Amino acid sequence: MRTVEETVQARLILSSHRSVRLRVGLSYLPEDPLAVRMAFPAEFSLDDPAERRGSEDIVWVFARQLLSAGLELPSGAGDVHVRPAVGRRTMVELRAPEGTALLQFDAADLRRFLWRSRLVVPEGEEHLHLDADRALAQLLG
Repeated sequence: MRTVEETVQARLILSSHRSVRLRVGLSYLPEDPLAVRMAFPAEFSLDDPAERRGSEDIVWVFARQLLSAGLELPSGAGDVHVRPAVGRRTMVELRAPEGTALLQFDAADLRRFLWRSRLVVPEGEEHLHLDADRALAQLLG
């Protein structure tokens, strides 16, 4: 099975009049079939600038189903919320103790990524790809 990876452009909304463009790495791993990953450049971290020098990307992991549902209707609870927006856009809100990030994506980019992930593991067949022993070993460290 192969990993699905795609780099897309997004806008980090800074205020009602300011935003900045950034690249976001999307990935889907068939060995973790319920999740998607979004990776952001470290320079967009809310951490202290001295702590992020040479840092790797910031990665958020959340349910593939949440991303899919959020393309159609406001979805999410807790740290990740996804909702459709005007003009074929999708908003992703990420909440952390350091603050909240609001990102705007082209919905077509997210749909294409999800479509590619479903070619690897069809929706509803995720349970066939779960490795309970590996997941338990990772959990117990």
